[in-house]
Amino acid sequence: ERWHQWKNPSQSEDLRTDSQYTGRVQVFETERGRSTLRITDLRETDSAQYQFTFTTWSFEWGSSLPGTTLTVTDPDFQVQVIWTSVGPKLVCHSSCLPPGRSFVWFRNENKIHGETSPSYSGYVDTSHSYSCAVEGHEASRSPPVYAPKVPYVLKSYQGDIMKDSPVSLNCSSDANPASEYSWYKNEILINKEPQLVFSSIQSSDSGEYYCVAENDLGRSTSEYISINVKYGPKNSNISVRPFGEIVEGSSVTLTCSSDANPAAKYTWYKGNQTLLQGAEGFYQFTSIKSEDRGTYSC
Repeated sequence: ERWHQWKNPSQSEDLRTDSQYTGRVQVFETERGRSTLRITDLRETDSAQYQFTFTTWSFEWGSSLPGTTLTVTDPDFQVQVIWTSVGPKLVCHSSCLPPGRSFVWFRNENKIHGETSPSYSGYVDTSHSYSCAVEGHEASRSPPVYAPKVPYVLKSYQGDIMKDSPVSLNCSSDANPASEYSWYKNEILINKEPQLVFSSIQSSDSGEYYCVAENDLGRSTSEYISINVKYGPKNSNISVRPFGEIVEGSSVTLTCSSDANPAAKYTWYKGNQTLLQGAEGFYQFTSIKSEDRGTYSC
């Protein structure tokens, strides 16, 4: 009785009983005195030195023979996007591929018939995704390339934005190749990073913002983000109309103005006495009298 045994020296196990090779190993005799090992569904982890051992009921021979080294390399297919004057061009690359092989191209997971060159010759519709593989090994296709999806903006705040608070907007989009990002305020480019940061936001930062995600296959725009910075009253002052000397019986208007968001509500005082409260910043004397003389504030 005799049988053949192939071993991986690092594990020193019969491949036919090694669980990593279950269902993938065949040992057969193609002709008398010649034994063949066949490994199917090769994996990078199969890279090793393999040895043959001849065994009978009384002895084992072959372990001193030099082994055969098998190196398995992932073909690592990638679609390169090259921009030309007529639009994007797609080229299929692999880190390990002999020349003369035919390629297979896919659009949205569907095989494109008639495309066998590493350079895709058809029209590239940027609303679709594209991938490639070598013919006969379609299961090992490249990751798909596609234009950016609609960007998502993550906001660091909830509710009102108060002056001097820190605020950040982070833009992200699903795309391959990876997106480059730009931020716009009121249609003007202000930043070329995925994140827009205000360490201490000011009223002048109020406006309409959006981000753009872009790669060689296209661009996509986020929804508009409205920034409305709230702040308390500042730069308050009082004006008097008419200006100059005030004559008894004349009409006089006091106007209180202040910069605030939301708009300020006003309270008028004569000395320490409260006169009027409300949203309007006016206090009017239709016919002023001498007893109206005093110090007014708002």
